[in-house]
Amino acid sequence: MKKKQQHTSFTWLLYFVIPFALVLGYKYISKETQEDYTAIDTSNPELASETKALPETIDYIFDVKPILSDRCYLCHGPDDGTREAGLRLDTKEGAFAAIGPNQDRFAIVPNDTLTSQLVSRIHATQIEKLMPPEDSNLSLTEYEKQILTKWIEQGAVWKDHWAFVAPQKKEIPQISNTSLVANEIDHFIIKKLEQQGLSPSERASKEKLIRRVYFDLTGLPPSITAIDAFLNNSNPNAYESIVDSLLSSTQYGEHMTTSWLDIARYSDTHGYQDDLERVMWPWRDWVINAFNKNIPYNDFVTWQLAGDLLPDASLEQIIATGFNRNHKITQEGGVIDEEYRVEYVLDRTNTVSKSLLGLTMECAQCHDHKYDPISQKEYFSFYSFFNKVNEKGRIDYGEIPEPNIKITQQQTEALLSFINMPDSIQEVQLMVMKDDAPTRKTYVLKRGAYDAYGEEVQADTPKSVLAFDGFETNRLGLAHWLFDEKNTLTARVAVNRLWQQIFGTGIVASSSDFGNQGALPSHPELLDWLAITFREEGWDMKKMIRRMVLSNTYQQTSKTSPELLEADPYNKWLARSTRQKLTAEMIRDNALAVSGLLVEKIGGPSVKPYQPKGLWAETTSGQGLTEYIMDTGENLYRRSLYTFWKRTVPPPSMMTFDAATRDYCTVERQKTSTPLQALVMLNDPQLIEAAEVLASQVLLDQNLTDQDRIHTIFKKITSRAPDETEIENLLAFLKESEANYDETKKVVTTQVAIDKEKLYAFSAVTSLIFNLDEAIIKG
Repeated sequence: MKKKQQHTSFTWLLYFVIPFALVLGYKYISKETQEDYTAIDTSNPELASETKALPETIDYIFDVKPILSDRCYLCHGPDDGTREAGLRLDTKEGAFAAIGPNQDRFAIVPNDTLTSQLVSRIHATQIEKLMPPEDSNLSLTEYEKQILTKWIEQGAVWKDHWAFVAPQKKEIPQISNTSLVANEIDHFIIKKLEQQGLSPSERASKEKLIRRVYFDLTGLPPSITAIDAFLNNSNPNAYESIVDSLLSSTQYGEHMTTSWLDIARYSDTHGYQDDLERVMWPWRDWVINAFNKNIPYNDFVTWQLAGDLLPDASLEQIIATGFNRNHKITQEGGVIDEEYRVEYVLDRTNTVSKSLLGLTMECAQCHDHKYDPISQKEYFSFYSFFNKVNEKGRIDYGEIPEPNIKITQQQTEALLSFINMPDSIQEVQLMVMKDDAPTRKTYVLKRGAYDAYGEEVQADTPKSVLAFDGFETNRLGLAHWLFDEKNTLTARVAVNRLWQQIFGTGIVASSSDFGNQGALPSHPELLDWLAITFREEGWDMKKMIRRMVLSNTYQQTSKTSPELLEADPYNKWLARSTRQKLTAEMIRDNALAVSGLLVEKIGGPSVKPYQPKGLWAETTSGQGLTEYIMDTGENLYRRSLYTFWKRTVPPPSMMTFDAATRDYCTVERQKTSTPLQALVMLNDPQLIEAAEVLASQVLLDQNLTDQDRIHTIFKKITSRAPDETEIENLLAFLKESEANYDETKKVVTTQVAIDKEKLYAFSAVTSLIFNLDEAIIKG
């Protein structure tokens, strides 16, 4: 009993007295000692996972602003309607302004933490005084509190949001080991690695590198012939020659178009409930041709935004404006026409702001933006550029929405050779842009409601990006504004998206949001150098992509180590290549290409490959497209780019692999791994057929051994030769599969010279290899 009492007393001492003494001790540390103390107190339970030290110098953009934006802007940000206590923390004037009933207090007083209300409120012990308030469900960690406090101690140096400040082309940084450098990109990357105490990884093997660059530039795998030629080429310029060849291929334009279709929300149907068919594929043909011709990015965008407004606009330039008619259109009875017409204008506004400016302007549709300096008035002023189209909110069944143009066979032969018009089609009508409602006025819509008119506004742009001074007040003026050298966002957003396409993640990871809530650039100096270089080189997309894939940064291996994973788990600093999964289109196209089934025909109407029977009928209202009639012949084996896209029921296999729905503009796809993906790889008829065809090809060559056949299949699918262990395992699986064959196992080949048991077994082996993780990875 006595021992138990002693134990209880000791426990009380351990849990209450000692911590209380420690708190008292810390409270009375001298002021000088507190100022020098920058390490996190890891004894605090709140900080158990926060062991990093505070930066020596607190940077407003990288250290302070993310905290204010996440925790404070909701009540103290740009939105006048939700601002509390008269305090605004998103602008310098507001943050340092006098507050309180008598205007005698200040949230931030540089170099003075005692009178700065911000410091006292974030450290308050009384719930009613604590900021952020308890009912906001927001809170600050101790680390974040120390960041804000130290920033004020150091003078509260303010900087404007980086994305709204014009980019500056700084000197290329000097590094200690220039042997690691292939071009300017490497200087910036290696300099950052040196600051992080990291080093670049070794170069990827030739097999991995050629596979990676083929997929990144064409979306298709290298052939065995191309792989072997590269392996046997000792010329130091061999890789560069491959890059130039791929950039010159027609497959390059097809691959680049795939990403642009997500941005442009391209579909072969109108969307909404009835979801009738539309004709927009001639615009897709134009995009492919534009990428292959390497039309400068400023012209590429200008034609799509305002090709119809160019002096003496050509038919091609007018066709390009189909970009802004790719939005959904309703045919449903009972809808309010004006409500849906407004929806279409909103869609165009949001698409342009998101894709070209990297801004979440849609957040300002109903009220001032809560995080970025974009007012509701500015939103509807931007909206005004797209509000002059004489279009209907609801169309009738079979109606082709106006404005539109007619494209004939004769025109495609004489003027529009890039359009692949089948002989069976004499003419099509394509939706385009036309400002044929010039007198329509634009108003701020209260709460975003289509019929709640507020103040009338004129065409204008967010002043935080660039004032709209001296430009034509139409879509062509908007395009000129976008590419003005003073515009702070257009070039940055463009090169960031190209970087994302090549490296997997943008320098700004949130490629759709360059605003206050978006990610900070991992390499801001590199981003600005690329942006300005892009503009100086005439907005040359191929040249910019070439620079990226020729860098040593791109050519690194994706192999890692426990130490590197711990230091940089998300590969933010690019000390290695990022291991990227093939996109939905690449997975299918890879199977078609390696099996020889792929029909490499450019452009034309969309096609209908394999899809589960009855899917459309089960998911429609009984109107419109209810029956999916699968194509036959070569249309079964066209690139996935050309697959018919029904907006309400997109191709199911592609959706499983994270393809965009195309309901709205998407600049970055999700990246997931789910059991459904494995089921598609094992059961999709397209993949099963590709496995059987590839198996039949190697079986037809009587001079090959089973080991040779497995070697060929493996190399075709993964772009590398299998090792001895892999060969042995696959041979064992082959024998097991052959033994399990019976007449119920059906095969589709018509090659009568092939033994069915052998074909079944090799098809199983091929399917197994298709399902290897390595088979769906770029390199």
